[in-house]
Amino acid sequence: MIRYLLRRVLGWLLIIAVATNLTYFLAWFYLDPRSNYVGRRPPLSEDQIVALLEPRNLSDTVPLVQRWWNWLTAILTRWDWGVSPTGESVNGQVAYRMWISAELVLGATILTALVGIAIGVYTASRQYRLADRIGQATSIVTMNIPVVVAALGIVLIAISINQAVGTRIFYVTGSSNPEVTGFLPVVVDVVQHLTLPTFGLILTGYAGYHFLQRSILLDNIGADYVRTARAKGLTKAQAIRRHALRTSLIPVTTQVAFNIPAAFTGAILTESIFGWNGMGQYFSQTLAQNDIHGTVAIAAFGAFMTFIGAMLADVAVVAIDPRVRVS
Repeated sequence: MIRYLLRRVLGWLLIIAVATNLTYFLAWFYLDPRSNYVGRRPPLSEDQIVALLEPRNLSDTVPLVQRWWNWLTAILTRWDWGVSPTGESVNGQVAYRMWISAELVLGATILTALVGIAIGVYTASRQYRLADRIGQATSIVTMNIPVVVAALGIVLIAISINQAVGTRIFYVTGSSNPEVTGFLPVVVDVVQHLTLPTFGLILTGYAGYHFLQRSILLDNIGADYVRTARAKGLTKAQAIRRHALRTSLIPVTTQVAFNIPAAFTGAILTESIFGWNGMGQYFSQTLAQNDIHGTVAIAAFGAFMTFIGAMLADVAVVAIDPRVRVS
């Protein structure tokens, strides 16, 4: 087991290193830090632009290989991922924003999966009945609602509720209120800020888990081992719960584990609409500002989170399927 885990970890570390370095070279082909200083009033001279970019290892007057070596050496010796064209520390931005995203993304991903799986199990056990048809129709509608439309609709509803009640129940922007102190007030404040973006992510994301869980569970319900369990006296609900459900959960939990890293950098629209300064919004800003070091750091963070997702998927499969534990 230890040798297996070591091979997995070393293999993923190699993949992360290769992907990160490849992203660095690709970023230099498509992003131009110099453009942040072009068109300023008063205009900057060529020497002034170089004087600003060269100390930040972002000047194209330096050979690309040398820039890459300076960047790699700083990471290996000081864990310094560089600065943006305007001088902001990439380490500081990532360290701050990843926790903001984690606060939103982890809870929303887990709740989205639980809602989708629960509806998928419920509708699969009632195939072609009214509940199944209503569930499928609702999921088809929600999965085709654009994130922007869903988020803006939720904001309008929350504002109407706040006005009707006469007090602020939901916050429509921001991740927290720095003026709030005390354990219980802070918890309430976090919940007030989390509710709307979390609901928006659940509303637009649960349908994928619903349809995946339903289709896989229906395949397993008709399998020979489930029919054998029914023949031995189990009811349909018991056969589904004890046999079909466990097998059908394996691919769904694997997808959940791999969706977590994608959600960190993929919730760009949700974070922008609700004013969350997380990794998704930072990713959008790095591209808009031609921030090569920030873009590469986000790519490395995404690769590392994919590694975490792969390990979580392995653990989930082992926990669900006893045959894997035996092997």
